[in-house]
Amino acid sequence: MAIPRLAIIGRPNVGKSSLFNRLAGRRISIVDPTPGVTRDRVTTVVELVPPPEHRDEDPRWVELMDTGGYGVYVAEGKTLDDAGADLRALTPDIERQIRSAAEQADLILFVTDAHDGVVPLDDTVAKLMRNAGLAGKVLPVVNKVDDTSWEAHALEMAALGFGQPLMVSAASGWGTRQFAEALWERVGKVDAAEKPASPEIRFAIVGRRNAGKSSMVNALAGEPRVIVSEIAGTTRDAVDVRFEVDGHVLVAIDTAGVRKRKSWADDVEYYSNQRTDDAIARADVCVLMLDATDKSTQIEKKLASKLEESYKPTVIAVNKWDLVAAKLKPEDYIEYLTQEFPGLDFAPIVFVSAKEGTGLRDMLGLIANLDRQAKHREGTGRVNSAVREILESRGPSSKLGTRAKVFYVAQIDVQPPTIAMVVNKPSLFEGSYERYFKNQLREHLPFSEVPIKLVFSERKRIPR
Repeated sequence: MAIPRLAIIGRPNVGKSSLFNRLAGRRISIVDPTPGVTRDRVTTVVELVPPPEHRDEDPRWVELMDTGGYGVYVAEGKTLDDAGADLRALTPDIERQIRSAAEQADLILFVTDAHDGVVPLDDTVAKLMRNAGLAGKVLPVVNKVDDTSWEAHALEMAALGFGQPLMVSAASGWGTRQFAEALWERVGKVDAAEKPASPEIRFAIVGRRNAGKSSMVNALAGEPRVIVSEIAGTTRDAVDVRFEVDGHVLVAIDTAGVRKRKSWADDVEYYSNQRTDDAIARADVCVLMLDATDKSTQIEKKLASKLEESYKPTVIAVNKWDLVAAKLKPEDYIEYLTQEFPGLDFAPIVFVSAKEGTGLRDMLGLIANLDRQAKHREGTGRVNSAVREILESRGPSSKLGTRAKVFYVAQIDVQPPTIAMVVNKPSLFEGSYERYFKNQLREHLPFSEVPIKLVFSERKRIPR
């Protein structure tokens, strides 16, 4: 049974994203006073705890959707981005995302601002929802009610015709508990769905601007979940998109396109990059997306290094392959990538076209395979046998002739597979030999395409 959907709707700067983050319990949407920061539908699953008088009942789960502020999509006097593209061209796509969220929602949280009172744009939003036949789903909410002195101002929203509003301050937390309890009551009248199935795999799609990340997410979701535009930097938040394939629940995380730090336009781009870093950290697998029509740059190389340092299983997805397939051979391109990204030479490569929808099944298969490898725990006996074979074939030694001795080996963790080794001199395994040793472990153990973490320690002698 699908869980209820709650869409947060309103004009810019009423605190929709702050309210979204407050209910989610963590920072997901970017919060910034600049109009037009939120563009896509940002979603998350939220648990609503029952009020004290219903403490014996179960929590209720909802899918919460944050949307762009309706009516103003760019800051005053800043209609062009740093490349000269007109940001007003995004208006139809942003409004389409808002309209889609409202239509799909079981409840619409129509948010206004107690400090501003009801303004003409609030009337416009209210009229649009009534004209669309959505008035019955509207739950009025007044944000920035910092204490009881603002309650009288908040009651002005009742004039919009949706009943007495709920009052809250997303920034300070005033009224948050009562607000969440009221949502629990209202959700119970819609649906009392159980907790949704946890996703089996979360994968983050990372790359530079206009590589086709959002197009891929839409192709996987089977609907336009995120805005696709020729304007670079359209995606600002990291957008989680939940979908099912053959009964398996997956979450694709669309991230903002990365570019050099010196080119960042404003604080919003800083926060976008922070969200990309967070997406990499919480993903089970990452997809490094490249544009087949263009050469790789330092941006992709830096992302590859970040993925390597984070020990993230990675699929290299070469997008727009349909545009170059007639003149490029896959084997030649693979050789090129091996030279460009030596730190990910073990990562599988897939050729896709997000626009045409080709290669996506193969990519999902690789993602599932990497996830299994990263979560696998190998027996101590086989790990010891593999290490012994590698050392017998080629063991490290120092210039002074000291040879490596291994006293204990075991896999101690997964995601990434982590192998602990107690040796006579850890320094013998540093540098190029450690890289060789990891590659050999991939040959001997079922971790052929994922990063392996090695933890060396020196045997301590107990004094007699």
